[in-house]
Amino acid sequence: MVTSREGGAAREPLDRDRVLAEAVALADDEGIDGVSMRRLSGRLGVVPMALYKHVADKDDLLAGMIDRVIAGYASAPGEMDWSRAVRARILAARAALLEHPWLRPAIEGAVHRTPAVLGHMDALAGELARGGLSYDLVHHAMHALGHRIWGFTPEAFSGASSASMEGMPAPSTPEERALLEGMAARFPHIAAIAADAAMRNPGGACDEQEEFEFTLDLLLDSFARLHASGWRSR
Repeated sequence: MVTSREGGAAREPLDRDRVLAEAVALADDEGIDGVSMRRLSGRLGVVPMALYKHVADKDDLLAGMIDRVIAGYASAPGEMDWSRAVRARILAARAALLEHPWLRPAIEGAVHRTPAVLGHMDALAGELARGGLSYDLVHHAMHALGHRIWGFTPEAFSGASSASMEGMPAPSTPEERALLEGMAARFPHIAAIAADAAMRNPGGACDEQEEFEFTLDLLLDSFARLHASGWRSR
C-alpha cells in the first residue's frame, strides 16, 4: 500500500483492472442501466475524467466488463469427451449469467467481439472439432447453439406460473374460469400444455435450468448423430 507524505494510507492506485472490477460490482448491484461513468467514478472516489485513462468510452467499459466475467468461466477437464466438454463450458457460461444477470443485455448490445469473447467461441468450436466433426458441421452447430453458448436463449413461454405462462391466468372466480374455458376451446393445444405442466409441477413455475439443459442435450445428441451419418451441408 502506498502511503502519503503525512504518513497516512494513500488511495489504492487506479488501473483498468480495478475500474472493471468495480464496474462489474456496480452492475451486480444496480443492473446494466445503473452503470455510468459518473456513478462508477463516485464509487471509486475519483473524478469521471480519471476513468478515461483506463477505458476509452462506455462501449470499451462494457466490453471490458464482459471480458472480465468470461475470463472467469470454468474450463472443462481435458479428459472429457467432446460432447460433455461443450456441455460443461456452456453450463459454466450459464452459471456466470445467473450470477451476473446484467450480462445478457450487455452481450446482446455489445458492439465489439473482444479477445475473451472470441476465445470462448473458439474453445467451443475446438471441442466440437476435437470430436471429429467437420468444420462444415461445426459451423452449423455454432449457429444452432446460438446464444446458448453464453448461457441464455429466447423462450417461447415466460411467466410465473404454468397457466399464466401460456397466456391464461389461473382462475379464481366463475368469470375467470369461464374465460379460461373459452380460451382452452379456442387454443386447445396450448391449454393441454398448460394442464400437463400444472399436473407435473403443481408449484406452477417452469424449471428454466431443466429446459435449458434439455435443449442443449438435444442439440448435442443431434450433432453427434449428424457426424456419425457423414452429414454435409448442401
